[in-house]
Amino acid sequence: MTHSQDVTNLATAQRRLALTLTAAMSAIYFGFILLVAWDKPLLGTLLAPGLSLGTLLGALVIVSAWILVWIYVRWANAHYDSTVASLRKDR
Repeated sequence: MTHSQDVTNLATAQRRLALTLTAAMSAIYFGFILLVAWDKPLLGTLLAPGLSLGTLLGALVIVSAWILVWIYVRWANAHYDSTVASLRKDR
């Protein structure tokens, strides 16, 4: 492969991952917001004293954001950075 093809492939892989993670976060966030809008009684269900389903799901939205960022960072460290370094070396 040529240098420019390698760069194009890397950019395509990065864009695909970024769009996938963005779609996942959007689905999680807007799913939660739609649940708040249309089923408040469900979210008010107490799971334990002082812990409602809405509070738990809200915390899980935040945790899912951290997990998605962790996935991107792991991919970038494992693939993106090493590919960029090898492309710079080959130049």
